[in-house]
Amino acid sequence: MTGEAQHIRNFVIIAHIDHGKSTLADRMLELTHTVEARAMRPQYLDQMGLERERGITIKMQPVRMSYTLNAIPYTLNLIDTPGHVDFSYEVSRALTAVEGAVLLVDATKGIQAQTVANLAIAQEQGLVIIPVLNKIDLPQARPKEIAEEVAAVLGVEKNTILSISAKEGTGVADLLNRIVLDVPPPQGEKDGSLRALIFDSHFDNFRGIVAHVRVVDGEVARANSLFLMAKNVSCEALEVGFFMPQEQKSDKVYSGEIGWIATGVKDPDGVRVGDTITKIQNSKFQIQNMPQALAGYKEAQPVVFASFFPESEDEFEKLRESLQKLRLNDAAFVFEPEQSQALGRGFRCGFLGLLHMDITLERLRREFGSDVVATAPSVRFTVMSRDGTHAVVQTPRELPGQGEILEIREPWARLTIFVPLEKLNAVLKVLGTTRAVVGDTRTLGVNRISLEAEVPMLDIIHTFADRIKSATQGFASFSWIPIGERAGDLAKLEILVAHEVQEAFSHLAPRMRAEKEARALVEKLKDILPRQLFSVAIQGSVDGRVVARETLTALRKDVTGYLYGGDFSRKKKLLQKQRKGKKRMEKAGRVRIPPEVFQKVLRMET
Repeated sequence: MTGEAQHIRNFVIIAHIDHGKSTLADRMLELTHTVEARAMRPQYLDQMGLERERGITIKMQPVRMSYTLNAIPYTLNLIDTPGHVDFSYEVSRALTAVEGAVLLVDATKGIQAQTVANLAIAQEQGLVIIPVLNKIDLPQARPKEIAEEVAAVLGVEKNTILSISAKEGTGVADLLNRIVLDVPPPQGEKDGSLRALIFDSHFDNFRGIVAHVRVVDGEVARANSLFLMAKNVSCEALEVGFFMPQEQKSDKVYSGEIGWIATGVKDPDGVRVGDTITKIQNSKFQIQNMPQALAGYKEAQPVVFASFFPESEDEFEKLRESLQKLRLNDAAFVFEPEQSQALGRGFRCGFLGLLHMDITLERLRREFGSDVVATAPSVRFTVMSRDGTHAVVQTPRELPGQGEILEIREPWARLTIFVPLEKLNAVLKVLGTTRAVVGDTRTLGVNRISLEAEVPMLDIIHTFADRIKSATQGFASFSWIPIGERAGDLAKLEILVAHEVQEAFSHLAPRMRAEKEARALVEKLKDILPRQLFSVAIQGSVDGRVVARETLTALRKDVTGYLYGGDFSRKKKLLQKQRKGKKRMEKAGRVRIPPEVFQKVLRMET
């Protein structure tokens, strides 16, 4: 191990939303003088405006800091990670690039379910865990009680848990000292063949794809000839450097360091997260000369699916390019082309959750200027046919006829809910409205319960998070892992507007709730849809049977306004002519639904 690597510490901060992770990162940037005081702003590492608006971290963000302890200079590489369950794949990739993790817990709220889920991944990676209680300056803080919870989960002594106030800066210097002393330096061969793991990337119009890398062995410099092992792509390092947190050029990035490489590759499919970058030593570089590729990452498994269609057919290629560039920066996002009779050409997209989908829609609009029509979110189903075959379907239109279906299998998940003891009944009531199978409970600390349940994914993605938060006044948190498929009693719910099926609103729903959902959707559409010059029938159908109907009354144009005086028969004749015209329009007319209607209904659904 080189002397330089001995003085490098790579770590992440694991925390639930609103536990002070971004604030702690701000204090670290200030204490290490990484960012000038005049340039400092809250949530400095949250580079996207969307992150600062919503107060959440969406994208992991690396930053290189310099810190001196006992007159020895150290390089600290922090990767700031998201805390929401939908972005857990971001966290898992960051954990592979570091040796230590700061487990940050709010001293007023206690340890949360998603924090424990991320902690389990960190422990599997063999990372050094540094437990920290934050917000000890608040009057409602319960440091002793919460320390017992953390100690019980980690299996450590309470006196090893640090207490800090990221807002006030109290104890942050002690935490930096602890990181230097406890987190081991990276292992790697500085003189070995280059092996760099791509843990993230983004697209630059001039430099192509910029790969965010952890250099494991060797070194990479500007103008090096590189080879991406998984994609079999050759390229040249146009520039290399570090995150300060803005990109800063450097001569080289060495073994053990975290940095970036501008590859010059313009094809979005040419660089893949999890790939290994190595050097091409000469023009006769052979496959057998390559070092062994790094393990990379498990492919993310999307659980929520929706279709995106451009507002105009002319913008299809623009949407394709936008999605390709977005996927560079979001490895958990997947898409494939799709054709719809009603909505034209579009893409079937996969997400890790509803927040992930919502953020993707907003980023398409803000970063790429792409306005899209999104269909109702759903999950993948496996349809078992009576002839012994099976097929994976994502939309109701892919279903075979009712007489051909033997059963429909849907994905289930194991849910872990952390809740105060006095809120347990409220959680059980919410679970009672789903098809959940409630399992074991476990006591954490003095007043906290960990509850397990097995729930269909379809029940989790629709309003479950909001209902749990509302029922417990925000004191409960949950995480989930997929556990396979089971047979479900599901019905095909379709919405018809002017007797035309609207695919964007159609989906598979549990039969026990299908009629109620159909009525609710029909009522919402009646309130949201713009009125036409003719009356419009809005219907909800379950397995081909209409169970709900509302009528959107016609706009009335005053065709007699220009008349004055004279016989009433003149007005009567004009009104009769108008009625006949509206009947013809009603028979032949199609209702164009504006994109904002789809978005409003989607938000109400989620």
